[in-house]
Amino acid sequence: MYNVAKVTDEKCVAKKGCRLCIMYCPEANCLDLNVEKQVAEVIINRCKGCELCKVVCDAAKHEAIDMVAVSADGTLMNKAGEAAGLGQAYQG
Repeated sequence: MYNVAKVTDEKCVAKKGCRLCIMYCPEANCLDLNVEKQVAEVIINRCKGCELCKVVCDAAKHEAIDMVAVSADGTLMNKAGEAAGLGQAYQG
């Protein structure tokens, strides 16, 4: 079990021009703008759980991103999993 980012649509202010989480995500095509809903959207199978998106979102005082656990079969859980150690999220 590991953590991935999950965006709360009601809190996301991407429609007002904020794209911080998308810009700062180090994983290509992990966070993208959902043009229909005008909110940031996480591609779960690409997210490494580094929490950088959460840090920048919280620093901007939006607090629209939470880290949630993903089970081995890819199902989102309602609780936080174990945090990755420094560099652990990017090990092959």
